[in-house]
Amino acid sequence: MLEYIEPDLEEVFLQTFRISYQDVFGSTIDYELKDKGDKIGVTQENKYEFVDLYANFLLNKSVEKQFHAFYKGFQMVVDESPLELLFRPEEIELLICGSKNFDFDELENSTEYDGGYTNETQIIKDFWSIVHALSVEDKRKLLQFTTGSDRVPIGGLSRLKLVIAKNGPDSDRLPTAHTCFNVLLLPEYSSKEKLKDRLVKAINYSKGFGML
Repeated sequence: MLEYIEPDLEEVFLQTFRISYQDVFGSTIDYELKDKGDKIGVTQENKYEFVDLYANFLLNKSVEKQFHAFYKGFQMVVDESPLELLFRPEEIELLICGSKNFDFDELENSTEYDGGYTNETQIIKDFWSIVHALSVEDKRKLLQFTTGSDRVPIGGLSRLKLVIAKNGPDSDRLPTAHTCFNVLLLPEYSSKEKLKDRLVKAINYSKGFGML
């Protein structure tokens, strides 16, 4: 709209200062960006005002209630706390959300094994060889798949305490995970190639608590 320079903008876009959006229940809700907005067409003369009001609605007004609840809760935690004096905003984010710096050597050293696997089992050696060769994006997906979060806890991946458990003999099943307990269930695949294929599919096709 902002890039459109022809004088017939109002006829082309057929947009007024009333917008429609869907709530979390899928219901369509009309909202007027200004008084009697449904009577005011967007033209070349007022399109910047429309975009400013629309952006303000999307980024501020539409989430005002939720943000206020978050702000109130955050203030309850940090009220009369030296947090804001001791840390910069990005450091507080690190404390709350965790780091994005992945040191998978730390994770390998701290991982525990169950069901018959040890750090000397061939499939475990193959697993870590594959994992260390993954891209940063796929390592992030692996963390998300096994723990439910793609962030590194405070103190590094050595604090994560991942458990890799044997989930039966070789099969065509994909690896699965119990994210609440940081447990990766890994069948004893017959080859490194099959392990890589199943692992990459699992981390790329998973969603939520189940497999798609």
